[in-house]
Amino acid sequence: MPPGATVPSGGPAADGSAWPVSPQLAHGGHPADGPGWLALLPVVLLAVGYLLAAVRDPRGWDHRRTAAWLAGCAVLAVALGPLAPLPGDPRGHMAQHLLLGMLAPLGLVLGAPVTLLLHVASSPTRRRVGRLLRARPLHVIAHPVTAALLSTGGLALVLLTPLYAMAERQSALHHGVHLHYLAAGYLFAWSLAGPDPAPRRPGLAVRVGALLGAAAGHAVLAKYLYANAATLPPGLTDRDPAAFQSAAQLMYYGGDVAELLLATALFATWYRRRAPRRRPSPRLIKRFASEKDSSLT
Repeated sequence: MPPGATVPSGGPAADGSAWPVSPQLAHGGHPADGPGWLALLPVVLLAVGYLLAAVRDPRGWDHRRTAAWLAGCAVLAVALGPLAPLPGDPRGHMAQHLLLGMLAPLGLVLGAPVTLLLHVASSPTRRRVGRLLRARPLHVIAHPVTAALLSTGGLALVLLTPLYAMAERQSALHHGVHLHYLAAGYLFAWSLAGPDPAPRRPGLAVRVGALLGAAAGHAVLAKYLYANAATLPPGLTDRDPAAFQSAAQLMYYGGDVAELLLATALFATWYRRRAPRRRPSPRLIKRFASEKDSSLT
């Protein structure tokens, strides 16, 4: 080629070599949608909105809840920021799955955003939230078994069908898959260990069973992907089996860590609800009693 000539990206050059890939390709060959910081804007809004609501809470909001919410937002920021530009690396995709679908939802759920909303919202808003929490469709999709199927089953659908390859080529579908990871993971964590109100939440045995079933399904899927890395996910034209095996290992061990954290949160939430509330001591009651008739003031 003559000196100074430019080569379009994404195709073969005249000498048969491959053209360099444009840096504008963000993931799997589809163009970047815009500046990287734009994807972080919803995360910033979630964090700032929560902080403003926590400051407005007339009862005084628990700082541990705030820390959990901000930790979840930080994990979201990592998934949507540093990991987003990875050029179709299956290990990057799997790391995003773990962060978006398992770790970030746990922090967000432990932040108890629904309870905070009920504390600061107007009466009409609280009534609408109450009706939503009592709605039968929500009871169905928020059941731990249904939520486990949506979370682990959704990941299996992505990895065992051409959906993964399609998401690599279509930006809208790519972001839709990530949104599903986050929504399904939040629903699963909320159904198991959420401190927010959840009418008709099943007992501990059902929730533990759902967690064990989801963990087993996640582990089996990781092993199956590792054993069939040469053919899975289907539909890819340029695959790296070694990279998919590494992604399967990350899925297996990273999933164990996330599920252990979720189990810890589940039993901690159950214990707090089962523990008897401390009654005021006689001395404390006596301090607030009237000196004349011993009635409480």
